[in-house]
Amino acid sequence: MKLVSDPAIADKIRKMNQRVRWQDPIIVERGIDQTQLVLDDGSSDEPEFSFLVVGDSGSGGHRGHNPQRQVAELMQPHCQECRFMLHTGDVIYLVGSKEYYQENFIKPYREFLLGGEHPKRIAYDRMIFKRPILPVPGNHDYYDLPLVFGLVSFATMPLRRLLGSQLDLDVGAHGSWQGDAYAKAFLDYLKAFMLPGDLARHLDEHYTAKTDTGRCLRYEPGRFTRLPNRYYTFRYGGIDFFALDSNTFNDPPPLPATKEGDAERKQLEVRRDELEQQKMQYMEQSANLNPDNPHEAEQLDDMHQRVSQIEEMIVDIDKQLATDEKTVTDTDQLQWLKQRLIESWHTADVRGRVIYFHHPPYVTEATKWQQAQTLAVRNRLREVLNAVAKVVGSKTGGRSLVDLVLNGHAHCLEHLETMDTGGADSHIHSIVCGGSGYSLRRQRTEGADLMENQKLVARSHLFIGRNGQGSQKRRPYSCLRIDVKGDRNPKFIIRPLVAEWYQRQWHNYEVEPFTI
Repeated sequence: MKLVSDPAIADKIRKMNQRVRWQDPIIVERGIDQTQLVLDDGSSDEPEFSFLVVGDSGSGGHRGHNPQRQVAELMQPHCQECRFMLHTGDVIYLVGSKEYYQENFIKPYREFLLGGEHPKRIAYDRMIFKRPILPVPGNHDYYDLPLVFGLVSFATMPLRRLLGSQLDLDVGAHGSWQGDAYAKAFLDYLKAFMLPGDLARHLDEHYTAKTDTGRCLRYEPGRFTRLPNRYYTFRYGGIDFFALDSNTFNDPPPLPATKEGDAERKQLEVRRDELEQQKMQYMEQSANLNPDNPHEAEQLDDMHQRVSQIEEMIVDIDKQLATDEKTVTDTDQLQWLKQRLIESWHTADVRGRVIYFHHPPYVTEATKWQQAQTLAVRNRLREVLNAVAKVVGSKTGGRSLVDLVLNGHAHCLEHLETMDTGGADSHIHSIVCGGSGYSLRRQRTEGADLMENQKLVARSHLFIGRNGQGSQKRRPYSCLRIDVKGDRNPKFIIRPLVAEWYQRQWHNYEVEPFTI
């Protein structure tokens, strides 16, 4: 019994293109770049600045405590000094439903929002940010409910009522509508403009910034805070930021129609059945727990984490088994990234590059490294960087092509560094920031070293996730403050901020900063 339905990549691309009226003649004739924005806050030329990072945050309360709100409060002392927040995806759990934006996004981040002193008055599709929040979509922001649940689940009925379970999973009547809720919350939803004249006036009012690639959207905190597309780029303090939608280039290649491929398919089918059985066992066990009992409530929190983790593993297996469907890769987005990175390296004013997207190519969280999606994202990003390296050549002066990669998806906080991978993704620092509110995960038992074809390709220097057992179990929810320092060769000072739920109390602390 599947709890979530993941739309096909082709549908994700097509639907999102419709929502932003991708390459509409009215947009084209104005020379508008729909993948660029200018963050107009009056300070974007200053070379030293700070910003915040959160990810995988979009859950409500966890049986009496609210990790997402705690992390939001943890960030408040830093907000005056930080120019914006990057969100690495999974803004809303479990299925990206519009019904849960109020509880799982607007209320926790109310200080960031215009009118946030009255959060109940803010509609999810009318949000204006006082301090910019710049997200990328996560897999849960695209998920829908399977048809059987969609027919039965109405309003905001918790899914647990349908299952006879005490697991309080945040779902609405249907899900995200293939990412529509995310698009209405964050993107400039041009599909709403039915008349050509209305669209033209909107473009002339808000797409007034001029860049090397044409006119683009002007993001104005406190006035107009929309993103031009599901993937986009902006420059701040001489740093180029590239926001990607990894949900459209994470499909693994189909299993080969060979004897070996058939054997692998059977193994995956057996594994999927085992996972389904485990999931149902947890749901049945949860029916006997009392959410009003603090000890049993924490057991329910653990089961919630296990069920959601198992569901992600099942989705990954389903992607591998979908051999009847042609593998679709978002080649347009990857080609765009290649070209923009090349342009960035040929622009004298640019002194650094940051890429952020949801699915991490390198990670030591318990389940992600072996997932086919991880390998697909890693290979495709490596191909892009290899192509960029061929063009840029010695222009890098020995620096890595990208200064920093930021991801979510894995529910932890982790700092990794690639070794000699054999490709242009060598010697790049990455940080997985996916522990900002939803169920935390543990590090894999194999440890901090990541091997590919019996070769060390990456090493984890820091992992903050669920740890300990029984009464000593710790749940450290986290976010980042990143300070950009220096001139031509910038340094990024990483400051992990942690709110730990331990023995039914919050303990806030900062991890020792480190520089990359």
